[in-house]
Amino acid sequence: MPEELSRRGFIKRSAGAALAAGPVVLPALGANNTLNVGWVGTGSRGNYVMNMMYESVPQLVHVTAVCDTYQGHMNRAKDRVQTVEGAAPKTYVDYRELLQQPGIDIVFITTPEHLHHEMALAALSAGKHIYLEKPLAHTIEEGWDIMKAAEKSGKVVQVGTQNRSNSLYIMAKELVAQGLIGDIHYTRAYWYRNSLSNAPAWRYAIPPDASEQNTDWKRFLGPAAKRPFDKNRYYQWRLYWDYSGGISTDLLVHQTDITNFVCGKTVPLSCMASGGVYRWVDANDDREVPDTLSALYEYPDKFHINYSCYFGNDHFGYGEDFLGNEGTIQVLNRQILHFYPESFRGKPPANIAARKEIHLEIPNNDNTAVQAHVKNFVLAVLGKAKAIAPASVGQEAAIGGHLATLSYRNNKKVFWEEKTKNYRTS
Repeated sequence: MPEELSRRGFIKRSAGAALAAGPVVLPALGANNTLNVGWVGTGSRGNYVMNMMYESVPQLVHVTAVCDTYQGHMNRAKDRVQTVEGAAPKTYVDYRELLQQPGIDIVFITTPEHLHHEMALAALSAGKHIYLEKPLAHTIEEGWDIMKAAEKSGKVVQVGTQNRSNSLYIMAKELVAQGLIGDIHYTRAYWYRNSLSNAPAWRYAIPPDASEQNTDWKRFLGPAAKRPFDKNRYYQWRLYWDYSGGISTDLLVHQTDITNFVCGKTVPLSCMASGGVYRWVDANDDREVPDTLSALYEYPDKFHINYSCYFGNDHFGYGEDFLGNEGTIQVLNRQILHFYPESFRGKPPANIAARKEIHLEIPNNDNTAVQAHVKNFVLAVLGKAKAIAPASVGQEAAIGGHLATLSYRNNKKVFWEEKTKNYRTS
């Protein structure tokens, strides 16, 4: 393959893909082709995704309703919509009432993961297209329910694994497919973070006015175990097993998903995970999910993922190293891509020696990818694109995360049985 020509072409296309995520330009569609949006979950993630939507496809959407169980977040979303669109949306505390509002075409579900199952099923049953934040569901079994309901409904489902819309991962996938790094049997994925002791990981700030009176605790719990009102559990839900899979389903699932995307994989054969709470050990910290996790995955066709995450050091940051027999592709922080040909101890074959390194950086590419992901969803609903992360893809990615949780919590290696679509422990 003409490496230098290919390299230039990829860089040009990658930069073009990044720019393409900006506001979409289409012929005038008219009022009937503007999608009416219902928004369920307007906390930090919901607020962010809404802003990305307005950056990406403002002329194709009209937010007519917002829903949240905390009054402060709901008011913020209402104000944001009114500022952008000039008209206030209706507000709801119960998402079921939002789904009954006439005229809603699409629903964004950006809530804690333990609520995804009931909300997604209800939205699909109501005939709505849905954008559903990752992970697809809180358990493997719930994921199958959503996937089957999506297929039966014929509605567009986009799972919020936005790396698939990131121009650098698209470039990496194309480079792998062209054979630039040769046979690939190994990926090293990692996500390292750190923060000061006065801001422990995932201890999100609790609004000063938060109270049982303006926070609908019962609706937040949903199918989870009933407990007395607890601000920590509501506003810092990622730290508790009832509502979250922790690292496995918040962070790791992005990296099993993008490895599947880049390398053409689906579901692993097995996973062995270990870790614990090593960094945030203050006596008053009641977190349940680990702040340190390592996981080893075996896939069909002799493929392996080595994953690690630690919340006490951010030197290496976030990234994936796709290790081929003839070269390495490294994607860092969703905005940097490197390609390095193998040196073979200073004696590479001529065709490999001719390959040039690639070093590409696209600042702000993470935000651009979310904009592109939302745009892809909206265009898919309008029949102008195909969803890049449908429910089936979201389930494949989530299974990898859930296997790590199961292995960690049972302290055993977990195996995936493709025939039964279920897992077993060693």
